[in-house]
Amino acid sequence: MAIRRRDFLKSAGAAAVSVGLPRLARGADSASIYDLERFGNARILHITDTHAQLNPVYYREPSVNLGIGEMAGHPPHLVGRAFLDHFGIRPDSADAYAFTCFEFEKSAARFGKLGGFAHLKTLIDRLRNDVGGGHSLLLDGGDLWQGTGLANTMQGRDMVEVANLLGIEAMTGHWEFTYGEQVLRDNLERFKGEFLAQNVFLTEEAAFNDARAFDKATGRVFKPSTIKELSGHRVAIVGQAFPYVPIAHPKRFTPDWTFGIRDEELQKHVDALRATEKVDAVILLSHNGMDVDLKLASRVTGIDVILGGHTHDAVPQPVAVKNAGGTTLVTNAGSNGKFLAVLDLALDKGKVGDVRYHLLPVYSELLKPDPAMAELIGKVRAPHVNDWSGKIATPDRLLYRRGNFQGPMDQLICTALRRELDAEIALSPGFRWGVTALSGQPMTMEDLLAETAISYPETYVQEMTGSQIKDVLEDVCDNLFNADPYYQQGGDMVRAGGLSYTCTPTDTIGSRISELKLDSGRSLEAHGRYKVAGWASVNAQQGAPVWDVVAKYLRSGRMTPERLGPGVTLKGVDGNPGMVAQG
Repeated sequence: MAIRRRDFLKSAGAAAVSVGLPRLARGADSASIYDLERFGNARILHITDTHAQLNPVYYREPSVNLGIGEMAGHPPHLVGRAFLDHFGIRPDSADAYAFTCFEFEKSAARFGKLGGFAHLKTLIDRLRNDVGGGHSLLLDGGDLWQGTGLANTMQGRDMVEVANLLGIEAMTGHWEFTYGEQVLRDNLERFKGEFLAQNVFLTEEAAFNDARAFDKATGRVFKPSTIKELSGHRVAIVGQAFPYVPIAHPKRFTPDWTFGIRDEELQKHVDALRATEKVDAVILLSHNGMDVDLKLASRVTGIDVILGGHTHDAVPQPVAVKNAGGTTLVTNAGSNGKFLAVLDLALDKGKVGDVRYHLLPVYSELLKPDPAMAELIGKVRAPHVNDWSGKIATPDRLLYRRGNFQGPMDQLICTALRRELDAEIALSPGFRWGVTALSGQPMTMEDLLAETAISYPETYVQEMTGSQIKDVLEDVCDNLFNADPYYQQGGDMVRAGGLSYTCTPTDTIGSRISELKLDSGRSLEAHGRYKVAGWASVNAQQGAPVWDVVAKYLRSGRMTPERLGPGVTLKGVDGNPGMVAQG
């Protein structure tokens, strides 16, 4: 269905917040959703977790994003109608489509794809021009270089070119580290902005061996922060890279570096920026994940705003967190290029007087693509278009990934692994990146790579006992639902094919997973031995890349609904607004 511009003009709005306002005001009848009222004297634009999606995409937000304990019922752990009600968004609006899973397929036909770097370029230039030169700054929160076959093949070089044309002035990282130190440094040599990471240090052995670092005295590998002058005021941008890189990914990519949240070092650095550098504002450009940022904001003083990423949460309104020094606003700006955050600041001497925040959906049908960016995208994609554009399957259902426990796209991957590698059980990582395919929409190799393209894609088959399988599920579940956000790494639950189980997220580690059963209905035995297939192991593997295995399965034409997995039964979360009620 062709998009109707009046649908947007009647239903789409931009979220705005002023410090102290309890709710959002949604401009449902705005003549132009991108015409923002001029406010303050500095504008900071923020994108994050674009995962190299150069062109507009469909991306379904989760129907399960559970908050446990103190986080239950609070952003970002709201989905569907609970999200709409909390933020005052009309269910039939374009905003409802952008921010939630509510009636996704119906709304996708109505409002179309979101994102695209040529469209982002148009919007960013417009918003920067609105405030004039010297008054704005463009930041990227990481996961810029990874997420597509093109980025994986070029090891992020394509995204460096795009970032330079877009005008990104500072960024931090996560998946960028999975290309290894040499590629990372080579790319940063080409990047015109600054790479910031206050929480990455040399290991003791690397420091002893005089490994390369930004500051040998402290062992910091990268520049921790930068100070930009906006409208005559000094604004500090501090970088916070993903804290768990060597745990979540193969250690071989970053053998000389240690990561971590390092809030004590962060506090010292913020204090120095305030006392010595006399900055008027401190912004943390974070890839911690929103729950981690909320806790950090309660512990570290002197930060005005945290521009967050990693957990792909699109939260229209900042969360105000009180701490010993005052209040810090915590934000998170979604993923896949769907959103552009606009932070307008009223800066005074040594402080931020007031704030306006908008999280703007990037509706590709409302924004003309920037010609220069469109040309660059065409140029970098050209050598691969023919190889990746052929249809390999036509899904007969909606395929999406994002959700705490299951996604049809991942269940499809699990089914392919089981069938092609002759395994009883398949495990697939709970990655939050990856786009959505509509039912009846041809799937190409490029689409499949957007779900699987990483630098360690090798598949494996190994024998595991029932107790080992349960331990894996318990460990990942604790990462997802640990009561202490500092122990959460931000992904979703590992996907299991050929296996069903019951999960009680409110329990403790070791007792959350129960009633494990094979497809046959037979219970998984603790001492039984099972053939398990998987991919993306932190240990080196020798199997075929996962995309080749899945492509072979899809081309066989054997994809059927009953083979997408038996599911997960949840207990103890009835009424939790982080879960869409099942009919």
